[in-house]
Amino acid sequence: MTEIDAKTEALVPDWLTLPDIAEQFGIEVTRVRQLVKEGQVIAVRRGENRALHVPAAFIDGDKIVKGLTGTLTLLRDDGFSDEEMLEWLFTPDPTLPGTPAQALSENRGTEVKRRAQALAV
Repeated sequence: MTEIDAKTEALVPDWLTLPDIAEQFGIEVTRVRQLVKEGQVIAVRRGENRALHVPAAFIDGDKIVKGLTGTLTLLRDDGFSDEEMLEWLFTPDPTLPGTPAQALSENRGTEVKRRAQALAV
């Protein structure tokens, strides 16, 4: 869990609080915190009260977007910080097209993972 910077704040259009996600998933907030701790999603502190928020693009109804967790694992293995992962996921890539986060939400995770793996080379 990290503090948000202005650059990342500008890249990520929508955020959800952990209680919002817990309600959507039908689980306790403590379970959502566990998902963050396990690295299945990224949460950052933002806003006036510095509450934890997750990019809304990481959530698809009552589950985490397919392919996100694996992509985060690849990026972490490449040495990316949470801030760097968010920047990479939400920066437009003309070869996709769109952002890697959009591609994941559109079930184009294979392409996103290929690009993440290429970063390690």
